[in-house]
Amino acid sequence: MTPNQPSFILVRPQMGENIGAAARAMLNFGLTGMRIVDPRDGWPNPKATAMASGAGRVLDYAGVFPHVGAAVGDCHYVFATTARARDLTKPVMTPERAMAHARALIAEGKRVSVLFGPERAGLENDDITHANAIISVPVNPDFASLNLAQCVLLVAYEWGRLTTNSAPETIAMAGTDFAEAIEVEKLGDHYEAVLDEAGFFFPPLKAPGMKLSLRNMWSRLGLTRAEVQTLHGMLRQIVRRRDGGPT
Repeated sequence: MTPNQPSFILVRPQMGENIGAAARAMLNFGLTGMRIVDPRDGWPNPKATAMASGAGRVLDYAGVFPHVGAAVGDCHYVFATTARARDLTKPVMTPERAMAHARALIAEGKRVSVLFGPERAGLENDDITHANAIISVPVNPDFASLNLAQCVLLVAYEWGRLTTNSAPETIAMAGTDFAEAIEVEKLGDHYEAVLDEAGFFFPPLKAPGMKLSLRNMWSRLGLTRAEVQTLHGMLRQIVRRRDGGPT
């Protein structure tokens, strides 16, 4: 078992392509511990290797087990993924909550794993009896079926999201040259003068408030120098056309 992360256990997977796709999904989020229980087409599987495309190392070190009990034998805590209602009393968690719990358990030195069922029908009750808790993805109840690799991707994403310090929102700068405050102010002056001449600020009683709103808008946009120049150019062209000048 890979330290500091959960193992993902594929139970009786039916298609090599889905095993390879699951390996790719895992490695996307830094997960490398795969276990495979009784794969239908045997192991190793050339279709899985081809589909893994760059994530072959996950398959190279994947453990193969004859049954679920053997696959989870060294685990302290086991999750089982299923979208169907079961006649088993267990905690049911979202992927987000489950991976937060997994992280806390692993921080205490515990070994954690997640069971994923075969493509056609998912995990059986006999499989789920090995689990401490169920992971249920909140999908459309009228179409709750998830592809094996899709389910692996969702859980792996939540693991990765909780173990990285990614900001919820960033701006891709790519050499962006933001306009200085004075440039934005002059852009506001330009628009205000032209709009004033066009009689836009009417009635006079509301003019101060309208101008203030426009100034606030320009500063809120976070304009680049190129965008400021473009907006100046647009306004100049409109004025030229209005005054009958050359285009």
